[in-house]
Amino acid sequence: MPGRDCGSHSGGGAGSPEAYRTWISSFASGIGNRRAVVVIEPDALAQLDCLAADQRSVRIGLLQHAAREFKARAPNALVYHDGGNASWIAADEMARRLNSAGARDLRGFALNVSNYHTTADSNAYGAAVAASLQRQFGYSKAFVVDTSRNGNGSNGEWCNPGGRKLGAGSQNSATGAEMLLWVKVPGDSDGKCGIAPNTPAGEFSPDIATRLIEGR
Repeated sequence: MPGRDCGSHSGGGAGSPEAYRTWISSFASGIGNRRAVVVIEPDALAQLDCLAADQRSVRIGLLQHAAREFKARAPNALVYHDGGNASWIAADEMARRLNSAGARDLRGFALNVSNYHTTADSNAYGAAVAASLQRQFGYSKAFVVDTSRNGNGSNGEWCNPGGRKLGAGSQNSATGAEMLLWVKVPGDSDGKCGIAPNTPAGEFSPDIATRLIEGR
């Protein structure tokens, strides 16, 4: 996504909207008829507030394009727009953003990607977003939760906080989320911050991984 992470630790992305549309179409075509789980652009909707109005419109258009392309080119994939996390965007507003980005054409939405909120808190938020979609737009959607680092819940910090722990392994879920997934790779840094001040975003740190295993 162009302007990814609003230029912060994971900044970057495609050089232009045209380049992104080409890339996402190729990605969807590469999946083809295979089974896959896809989470589209973590944080892209939750971070709309850091963009100017014209940039927001471009981003929504690109997310709509992604939704259409996965529906057309990867019909057997389970595809989810990212819906932020339980303490970020109010449920009614997130439902509006998901709808505007084409969530109607997707399996649903994903929560807690790269964050630390408990599965219980994420399930409650997901249920509120799904109910708001039904109330505002006449349809509901399933959701999935990233549990890769939520074993001890959140302490309010998002960038390599200490004292966190691995969560439940990837699995189908009978209540709340339809799947619990390890989307963020445990041990990958969030950026040069927290317990890993010298480890760039996306780089694996054995120390972070060990801390997550031990809960410290």
